[in-house]
Amino acid sequence: MTDPSDERGILYPAALPRFHRYPAPVDLSDRIRWLWNPVWDLPPGESSRQNLLPFPASNLVVDPTGVSLVGPTTGASHRELSGSGWAFGALLRPAGIAALHPDPRAIADSEVPFAAPALHRSVTTAMQDGGEEHDRDRAAESFTAWLRENLAPPDEGGLLANAMEDLIAADRSLVRVDEVAVRLRISVRGVQRIAQRYVGLPPLTIIRRYRLQEAAQRLREDPPLSIARVAAELGYADHAHLSTDFRRVLGFTPLSYRGDPIHSPRHRTESGGR
Repeated sequence: MTDPSDERGILYPAALPRFHRYPAPVDLSDRIRWLWNPVWDLPPGESSRQNLLPFPASNLVVDPTGVSLVGPTTGASHRELSGSGWAFGALLRPAGIAALHPDPRAIADSEVPFAAPALHRSVTTAMQDGGEEHDRDRAAESFTAWLRENLAPPDEGGLLANAMEDLIAADRSLVRVDEVAVRLRISVRGVQRIAQRYVGLPPLTIIRRYRLQEAAQRLREDPPLSIARVAAELGYADHAHLSTDFRRVLGFTPLSYRGDPIHSPRHRTESGGR
């Protein structure tokens, strides 16, 4: 679950600005999945809307204005980019967020300031020349060094939560919490406790997020594959249930997503426009 080429959650890859991921060092792979870094420089009057179905996890993010902790989301999200800028983030594993916040439920669907002046200083210094490759590499090294110093090794609960995350993310046949409990050899209540403590979301929400991410990815990357087959292979009762889940979380149907002729929501805005 630390493969930086994993594109689940990116709904419109063609719309991304320059985007780079750095794999988690082996010694930190139990606390982060990867580091990520977008860099953009858009002409005046142009913006780029980044639509995401985020992983059920938290991120530690550095940008020119400061450092923030971005909690797990309960649905889709987006960011509107304009002008020029950059960000550097770490996608946290359950054991990683536990080292930074006592209750990720409290920051669900929110972004809160995080006091890490040394991290901000080292990353912004590295990125000050505009995000060239050597700048990004230096920033990644600085970020990694800070994580090594500040993320405590996982406790027993954190390791179990990581195992839960790996299991749900990798096994698409899992669609119910009791199935996860059996595989982890703990009670359903135990699964609920570690999900809330180390992720900040109910376990069923975590399961459904991964299945929906996979559905979107397959619809995007394999046009001949029928929506009904995607639904069946990901544990949905039928095509209609997948469509309902899509509409509820993303606001559109699988058919409209697959049929989007642009698949890149970059758009030009007029002065005062949206």
